[in-house]
Amino acid sequence: MTADVGLLGLLAVGAVALVVLVESAEIAVDRALSLATYYDVSDVVVSVTVLAVGTSLPELAAHVIASLGILVGTLDYGVTSATILGGNMGSSTVQQTLLMGVFLIGFGHVTVTERFLRTTYLPMLGAFALTFAVAIDGSFGRLDGVVLLIAFAGYTYYALRQRERRLRLPETESTNVRRDVLVAIGALVGILASSYVVLVVVQVVVDELALGGSMLGVVTLGLAAALPELSTVVDAIRRRAPNVALGTLVGSNVVNPLVGIGLGGVISGYRVPRSVVVWDLPFKFVVGVALLAVVLRRDSRTLRRHDGALLVVAYFGYVTVRLLLFATE
Repeated sequence: MTADVGLLGLLAVGAVALVVLVESAEIAVDRALSLATYYDVSDVVVSVTVLAVGTSLPELAAHVIASLGILVGTLDYGVTSATILGGNMGSSTVQQTLLMGVFLIGFGHVTVTERFLRTTYLPMLGAFALTFAVAIDGSFGRLDGVVLLIAFAGYTYYALRQRERRLRLPETESTNVRRDVLVAIGALVGILASSYVVLVVVQVVVDELALGGSMLGVVTLGLAAALPELSTVVDAIRRRAPNVALGTLVGSNVVNPLVGIGLGGVISGYRVPRSVVVWDLPFKFVVGVALLAVVLRRDSRTLRRHDGALLVVAYFGYVTVRLLLFATE
């Protein structure tokens, strides 16, 4: 009974840490947007940095904290690798399928431009393929991390030169620069601290219940870390600004594998769970190619509400198969 109470208390701490993680990320992104607007930073730079990278802060912070923990020996290499990679795959799959589906259902229909396909969507598929190529040997090493980070740098350079200049970003100009800088720094500290707490809790739960760290990462860190993107989608639907939502959801699917796993690989390296190579990355690539084929088949180059419904179904299919086949990883 005492052990059960202790486990419940630990889960409560983990839940609070997840809330702090998400809220801190939203605050950091909001303050960064305000400062970018105040200093008149162009929309394209904000989209590639603050929105794409900023909304991925939970995943990126978790990777850095996990890798540092592995490096100094405070976190178990195998469990932490499985948890953080499961969280990465889970979060990016939520964005690619569930949130994209919700966005299309809420918005109705979206016309996809050739520029968007060339500068954002195809690089996302390339990121999946490159991540698969460096993961297939069962580990992410430092050289793999360097390759992923160089690929992201190349993508960023290309995107900055090619993207549309106006994306109708939210107008939230800062009224107190010093305050917003301090709040943003405090939010970043909150992200890092809560990431560590979540990882420690997951490690203990895995040991206590003999569950798979990768699966726990998918359903906890993966879902929680995608919430900043959800707020962006809701705001884009309200403002009738589809480019912001599309750019953020697809851009985050470039950031998560290239920057998150790249940083982790450079700092400590990871052991790759079999599910990442056998299921997660192939699923993401196939869904991505299928959606691209749907768009290219239509003369109007549109995505419609029923496409969104199919993406939502695809997400639940992804989770179901993972639970059935890879629950203990």
